[in-house]
Amino acid sequence: MAAITEIPGPKGLPLLGSALDLRRDSLEVFLRARRDHGDVVRLSAGPPGVRSVLHCVFSAEGVQQILASQAANFRKDNQFYEELRQSAGNGLLTAQDADYRRQRRLIQPLFTKRQVDTYATAVTLEADGTVERWRDAADGVVDVVREMDRLALRTVSRILFGADVEAAVDVIHDNFPVVSEYVTRRGFSPMNPPRSWPLPSNRRAEAASRAVYAVCDRIIAERRAADATAGAASTEGDDLLSLLSRANSEEDGSLDAAELRDQVLVFLVAGHETTATSMAFALHLLARHPEAQKRAHEEADRLPSDRAPSAADLDELPYLTRVLKETMRLYPAAPVIGRRSVEAAEIDGHLIPAGADVLVLPWVTHRHPDLWNDPDRFDPDRFTPEREASRHRYAWFPFGGGPRACIGQYFSMLESVLALAALLRSYDLEAVDTEVPLTAGITLQATGPARVRVRART
Repeated sequence: MAAITEIPGPKGLPLLGSALDLRRDSLEVFLRARRDHGDVVRLSAGPPGVRSVLHCVFSAEGVQQILASQAANFRKDNQFYEELRQSAGNGLLTAQDADYRRQRRLIQPLFTKRQVDTYATAVTLEADGTVERWRDAADGVVDVVREMDRLALRTVSRILFGADVEAAVDVIHDNFPVVSEYVTRRGFSPMNPPRSWPLPSNRRAEAASRAVYAVCDRIIAERRAADATAGAASTEGDDLLSLLSRANSEEDGSLDAAELRDQVLVFLVAGHETTATSMAFALHLLARHPEAQKRAHEEADRLPSDRAPSAADLDELPYLTRVLKETMRLYPAAPVIGRRSVEAAEIDGHLIPAGADVLVLPWVTHRHPDLWNDPDRFDPDRFTPEREASRHRYAWFPFGGGPRACIGQYFSMLESVLALAALLRSYDLEAVDTEVPLTAGITLQATGPARVRVRART
């Protein structure tokens, strides 16, 4: 059967296409596009002459083709990734071809299960700090979006920088949201002024990027100077920055200062915002679903009470792991994943042209009624081993897939499950806000609070 060349999609407005709808609520636009037009949809946005055309793929089979079986034909060559490269460097998230393969080979040993398990102490240390902070919450109410952002940023900074955690956290917390908003806006705009123009938005973003770069450069330089001074007497650190600095092979050499900084920025972004999103919405969903919260409490309570949760406890928390997976189904931290086609390709029975901007969308596929029964309902038991084995591999892909799957997915799961267990051992949760407004940036963003009342457990 020949591929269908006419790809359906909404007509939109005569001059602007779907631009206004995408700006108002892109996540709803994508859901509606699948519902009204099927599993491969064409969206256009912007005025004629500079119009963006997006080819959206929603089926699990189509996602597998783009991320895995035909991955070489769908590259990170689109406008969004170019904007991200200019603001956050050419690290593992944005690099391609030989650069990516070299970086991946150098960095992969730092994310084996054995190595990641050593990061658990930093996770529980910061989670215990959050437990103590919540004891002073006004009226017992906390915004879990803000709280988990703080927890995740402090955790990944501690793992990266060790004792230098305090030097990095405030600078990154204050400046990275500016960079994120700037990259997102430019990444999806049909027309952008040059970054060199002295516009207020350009100046703000440039200052924020410089501040984030500067703190990373300073910590890296100080660490290298200390190692050089100590010489043979130096005691090798076990934080991630030290491990990155020592990463080398005969084939790939080692990371220079600029490459090291780019990797640090990738881990700050990928290891912070994405994990924070998953933990925040897991807490919010448990606060809204008392029966699920009760089961999670009972499981966390079975852990030894005389010590913090550890990596060895992960297998003892299967229900909490299912809670997290179901959270990532409903609230995938990366709701939209973009690629650009090199050559024309048949995807799920439709012909995608060469040079096309292609989107696969966990936000939509994770709610596809052909893949998920009653898809808007929160049900952690969708992720029992038997039910997982019965589903298409790409029905659920919060960490991407194929050769560019997230290198830190085990770390993200470890951090989230252990931190949630530590919080749940100490607190009962009750939702104050039942709905949380959302938008799609570099990651899924809450545009309003997700307040939860926390009560100390006895």
